[in-house]
Amino acid sequence: MLLKPYSSLPPSMQNAAVKPYYDILKRRMPALVLKRAFDIVFSIAAILVLSIIMLITALIVKLSSKGPVFYRQERVGANDKIFKILKFRTMVVDADKLGPAVTAGKDNRITPPGKFLRKFRLDEFPQMFNILKGDMTLLGTRPEVRKYVDYYTPEMMATLLIPPGMFGTSSYKFRDESDMLEDAEDPEKVYIEQILPIKMKINLEYTADLSPLNDFKTLMMGIACLFQ
Repeated sequence: MLLKPYSSLPPSMQNAAVKPYYDILKRRMPALVLKRAFDIVFSIAAILVLSIIMLITALIVKLSSKGPVFYRQERVGANDKIFKILKFRTMVVDADKLGPAVTAGKDNRITPPGKFLRKFRLDEFPQMFNILKGDMTLLGTRPEVRKYVDYYTPEMMATLLIPPGMFGTSSYKFRDESDMLEDAEDPEKVYIEQILPIKMKINLEYTADLSPLNDFKTLMMGIACLFQ
């Protein structure tokens, strides 16, 4: 999770809007090192503890519909690089070709067990392997597909200075995002024009205020959301 030299960042991230965030993070290198150490310990522990749940979930996904157990999708990670996010499959095969990248509440591409997995975030558990590998971190900006990153402003690119998160403040605040898009005539347009700017404002605030204390507050917020 160490920062690359500024001169080594991709051109899309070398701009006047990103530089202040880079300077802030550079001064907080100890926090970044601690964050990565926590990610490694936490992901290993979570994989061991959740192994039985993940095995049962895998069997349910496999037996409930045709297709693979896992869903791998290209997302944009740190330094504007592509990586493949790992999830339990909650939609029909080739869902990406049958509709937009965002999903509304009653999206008919979602399988019956997929609705349950999404509601309780069980489909996200395999991302512990992404975290262990270093493609992701436990807490941070949720990774987007390239299509939506192309709509980022120069300042929004600052969120790509560090790996994307499995959970984050914006994902908690928009945990009912699919319901918000359910009645939209054009869900993708609503997401790009209305939801994405608000989410990215929250994500930029997180990037600028990155610290162990703020990560702890974000984690507590996530735990609280589980009981709402």
